[in-house]
Amino acid sequence: MESGKELDILEMPVEGLAAYWLSIKKLLDAKKDPGFLSEETESTAEPFIRHLLETALTGMEPELARRLARVKRGVLLSEFRRKIEMMRLTLVGIAASENPRLTLIRFSALAGPIPFNEKRTFELAYGLMNTVGQKDADLPTLLGVDHKMKDDRLVVKLLFYAIMARRSGRQALHEHIPHLKGGYFAEGLSLCADGFEPDFLARQLAQIRDAALAATRRKMDMSTEMCLAIRQGFSYDEVFTVARAFMV
Repeated sequence: MESGKELDILEMPVEGLAAYWLSIKKLLDAKKDPGFLSEETESTAEPFIRHLLETALTGMEPELARRLARVKRGVLLSEFRRKIEMMRLTLVGIAASENPRLTLIRFSALAGPIPFNEKRTFELAYGLMNTVGQKDADLPTLLGVDHKMKDDRLVVKLLFYAIMARRSGRQALHEHIPHLKGGYFAEGLSLCADGFEPDFLARQLAQIRDAALAATRRKMDMSTEMCLAIRQGFSYDEVFTVARAFMV
């Protein structure tokens, strides 16, 4: 079972998320310690699950908790979509041999003002290229790209890939893929390195994005109902029945 710190609602399967909430129910029944939920909340970094746990610690009515969960769901899904779209624009730009400066300009429509000025952003991206080339470089950390990154870090990493592909060619991307942990960007980078055309890549990555966000919405709704069921004192089997309603 993953610890709360390692949860990622966008990437984890629905079955794994259901198992997480069932483990919470089992531990609550075994420990009979109200402090356990507070400890779990403090150790959980995933924002939507943390929100639900925080709500469970209050005395608010279930319907208010459900409304707040819908609000939080909308906020986070919009943020996930924005960052995934930045990744998609980068990958399509690489496939089209786009000038990395144009890729950076495109980010402004998604990220608002670019986190650094253009010159500084390019300096940091080239600095990352130099660091990646060092003998003892921590490549999984340096090369990783995901939706949890702050805008400034994400922009620099995406620009790094755009510059590297422009300089060395798309096939050079293959050497970086083994160091990635999977996820949307890794999947798209593999397609890009394999030489797919920009138009196909743009459509395919948009479909993957939309499918991932739809699945995440379902997982968020399941989490909300399971958390409320636990809070209302449902049995383990009843909480499991709630989970099964969201599974095929």
